[in-house]
Parts: sequence; structure tokens; C-alpha cells
Amino acid sequence: MEATELIKRVRKIEIKTRGLTNQIFAGEYHSAFKGRGMAFSEVREYQYGDDIRNIDWNVTARFNHPYIKVFEEERELTVMLVIDVSGSHEFGTNQRLKKTLMTELAAVLAFSAIQNNDKIGAILFSDRVEKFIPPKKGRQHTLRVIRELIEFEPKNRTTNIAEGLRYFTNAIKKRSIAFVMSDFISADFENALSIASRKHDLVALRIFDNREASIPSMGLVQVKDAETVEYTWIDTSDKYVREAYTQWWKSRQDSLNDMFLKRGVDNVMIRTDEDYVKPLIKLFKQR
Repeated sequence: MEATELIKRVRKIEIKTRGLTNQIFAGEYHSAFKGRGMAFSEVREYQYGDDIRNIDWNVTARFNHPYIKVFEEERELTVMLVIDVSGSHEFGTNQRLKKTLMTELAAVLAFSAIQNNDKIGAILFSDRVEKFIPPKKGRQHTLRVIRELIEFEPKNRTTNIAEGLRYFTNAIKKRSIAFVMSDFISADFENALSIASRKHDLVALRIFDNREASIPSMGLVQVKDAETVEYTWIDTSDKYVREAYTQWWKSRQDSLNDMFLKRGVDNVMIRTDEDYVKPLIKLFKQR
């Protein structure tokens, strides 16, 4: 992609998502993702009703009068975007591809983070970690993350969510908020999810296209696996084929729901053809 075209696309996403951030998400984000704990602020004289556990005995002894320590919430957070860039995200049958939706979601979350003076970083993965962007503050850093998502071409096309989660757990030592964006068409990542969720606050954004949930009757159709690039023929006019696929899809989503609930991971499903504002706000309010 030429530099001028890339700049235009980045600017377009910035204008759209910063507007949403300023108008809608700033307050919801702040209340949903609170600071890590309480930091010491100052000491003041003891007042009736103060918690005696907060008495600063050194200062009290020095002035022969009780003083207490005052704490305030630590607001600064590290926010990580753990994003699946495998081949299955080059799919979309309505308004946009799954990868396009994830880029917009990442921009909204990144601008919400920097408005709250949080650091933002990113891990892009397929069946390996393709790129690591260390967390930093500021608009220029956020624009770099967006540029990478727009023009990044992964070396591999298949998916290994466990690999992305393991890298994240090892690379980010301090507790952080992590938004994991994927269609979660991957097996055997529950153990890595469990380890990551014990150390960090994970949120799963489950991206899907409505056509993935069911198959219409279109006769004999050749389809391509976007990750393995293998072709196969499906008789979509066969009712039992369509029903079996729909049942597999429902079973898969139920399994993911159970896994996230068991591991204490907040999650939301977002379709490529829907407005993502409502699902995100609902997610924020549920926290």
C-alpha cells in the first residue's frame, strides 16, 4: 500500500473512532476499567470516623497528634490488544471484513486508553507471534498501532490462540487489561487462557460474520478454507448438511461461553454487519 493511501486510511479511522471515543466511550471505559489499586497520596490529621488502620504512627509520634495516610486510586493502566491476524479474518459478506472490524475496535479502545492516560500496546498473532508493539502512551503511538493493523501482512495464515496468549503472559509482567480479538476458530487454548486470566484482566471480543452461523441453500458450492487454502465442495441444497453445520456452530459458541465463564473472562460477540457501539457499551456496563 502506498504511503499516501495508508495515511488517508489511518486518518479516516482516527476521525471516526476518536469521535466515538469522545462522545460515547470515555466515561464507560473509565468506570469499567479501574486502576490496579490504591497509591499513597498524603498524610492529614485524623478526623472522627477515619479508619484507624490508616494511622501513620511515625508522623503521629513526631507531632504527638494522630495523622492518617490518604490513598487515591491508581488510574494508569497498561492496555494490550492481543489480535488474531490469521487468514480467517479476511472474510466478510456484508459491510466489512472481520479484520476491518477489528481494526476499528482496536482504534476505539486505543483512543479510550490514551484519553485516560493509559499505555497501549499490541500483539499480533497467527499460529505464531507475528509482531509485538510494546505499550506506550500518546497519540502518535496509537496511530502506529492502527497503521500496523491496516497494512500488516502475516507470514502465516493458520491460528494458534494459545501461542498468542502464552507470549502475552510472558512478555507483560505487570497486571494489565487485555482485549483478545479473534473469531476463536482454534482448539486447545483453554489452559493458556486460564494462566493469562489469573495474571491479567482479559476481555474476549468474538468477531464473526453472520454467514458463518448458517449456510443458505445455494446448491453445490465450492468453498475455500482461508487458513489452509484448501478447497472443498458442499451441497448446500441438502437440508441435513445445513442443519449439521448450524448445530456445529451453536455447539462451538456454547463451548466458548462455558470456557470464558469458567475462567472469569468477560466476552462479547460482535458481527461484521452490526454497529459495534451497543455491544461494547453493554460489555463496559456489565463490568
